[in-house]
Amino acid sequence: MARDFEDHCWKDIIDADTIAIYQAYRRKTYVGDNPAVLAIDLYNKAYQGGDRPVREVDREFSGSCGEHAWKALPPTQKLFAAARRAGVPVIYTTRHVDTGGVQSTNRTPSLPSPASGGGKGGGRNDIYDIKAELAPLPGELVIYKERASGFFGTPLIAHLQQKRINSLIICGESTSGCVRASTTDAYSYGFHNVLVEECTYDRSTISHKVNLFDLHHKYADVMHIEEVLAHLDGLAVQRKVA
Repeated sequence: MARDFEDHCWKDIIDADTIAIYQAYRRKTYVGDNPAVLAIDLYNKAYQGGDRPVREVDREFSGSCGEHAWKALPPTQKLFAAARRAGVPVIYTTRHVDTGGVQSTNRTPSLPSPASGGGKGGGRNDIYDIKAELAPLPGELVIYKERASGFFGTPLIAHLQQKRINSLIICGESTSGCVRASTTDAYSYGFHNVLVEECTYDRSTISHKVNLFDLHHKYADVMHIEEVLAHLDGLAVQRKVA
């Protein structure tokens, strides 16, 4: 059963007047016939400190998304599995440990604290490695970036064009930062974008909800994980038959 266009996580913070103002953006949402998954910054740093509130983990691990990252991990694993069954490319972004002083945001840089292990993130030398539970399979593309967008200064667009990708299924973090920047750039390049609500997250809940709301109405279709999985499962059957 199709959900209402506004049936998403922002319902508790976006008032009726704002919803009315944005009525012109209502439309049918969809994934697209030749998608790729774009996984934004699922690196160890986001998970440091474990499954705890961000305010707690931030005291020791600045930049961690705490419980929000860990909550998104299982649905993201389901997303990747479904994409791979359907032969849909999974493309990752991360950053170099040393970018020569170039930062993706204006947040004050700080030395990463060594993690204690036990699945709580990486140590100082591997904080920008993709989380082991979500790691790329052999042959999957990892894009290294130095700014917020996965497109800026990288060969990402060339790889997508080579594969004739026309739709991106976007997940990762942070909703208000690198996810937003990559989504708006993808829209500018002419891609149809889907943001998987349960697979995106931010350090701040309000930033997550407001940015999903804004991106949904302007630059992407925010969809629930079960809707995206159903599309990918259908695509897997279709491609197998073909």
